[in-house]
Amino acid sequence: MTYLSYFAYMLEEWIAVECLKKYFFHIVIVSVTISAILVFFIVPLTILFFIYLTNLLLIIYQRNGEVKADPLSDVWDSARKTVASFWDIYARIWHGYELHGVENLPEGPGIVVYYHGAIPIDYLYFLSRLFLWKKRLCLSVADHFVFRLPGLKLLLEVTGVMPGTREECLSALKNGHLVSISPGGVREALFSDESYQLMWGNRKGFAQVALDAKVPIIPMYTQNVREGYRMFKERRFFRQLYESTRLPFTPPYGGLPVKFRTYIGEPIPYDPNTTTDELVEKKNSCWEGCMEFPSLVATLPAMKSD
Repeated sequence: MTYLSYFAYMLEEWIAVECLKKYFFHIVIVSVTISAILVFFIVPLTILFFIYLTNLLLIIYQRNGEVKADPLSDVWDSARKTVASFWDIYARIWHGYELHGVENLPEGPGIVVYYHGAIPIDYLYFLSRLFLWKKRLCLSVADHFVFRLPGLKLLLEVTGVMPGTREECLSALKNGHLVSISPGGVREALFSDESYQLMWGNRKGFAQVALDAKVPIIPMYTQNVREGYRMFKERRFFRQLYESTRLPFTPPYGGLPVKFRTYIGEPIPYDPNTTTDELVEKKNSCWEGCMEFPSLVATLPAMKSD
């Protein structure tokens, strides 16, 4: 029985080794595929984790200090500075983030119009650095689905994120705030591509608000934001799903540590003789110029050497 047991054991070992040899290539392929998927999605998930962690820190700050003041008041500035410092460090380490053209922002109110990447992490970097450099808030107009996300209420209030009705925007501008908006919104995030195609449709509300409030419009663009974070190629099913639900079912991927540079263009001043259509057209031209600015800067050394 001893020899038979030993023979059976060796037979089992031999079969296991043969199976391993036979399927080794398949095991490697599956392992590499799973690893690649995890790498592609882990950075966007990490950003989401950090956002919720930021909200948790604000809740702790509120309860420990028994803070009951208006979330936009100066009482929250120390908490805002801590949060901004955290995101600025992340921006420097992961994307070598640079912000150019802050001098183009008016001292008073104005509307900042920007391109919406697959993940607007570049905009979060802009808000953080603006507060650290100028101790200034820029209130943000966000899509309605953002306010459906659980557990982010305090963070949205402290950072000045709002649904962006015409009345709210006018009120914020009359109180001297900068207000930012991405006319393309979630649709632009999901279905634009590496060509940075604007997907504004017929959205002209920001232009009308600027005229009503008599404030300038300031274009803003981040170089390489589409190279850092991407969306899967547009499919009719996902497009129809979004248009019917207004919810972003397509997950972003990437998170490559590419260089991000945000450029703030020269403001388009208020002109009472300008119509909304003309203002939108001016904005498109300025935004395209803002996109071309980095390449123009890159040619300067060559031009000087000539």
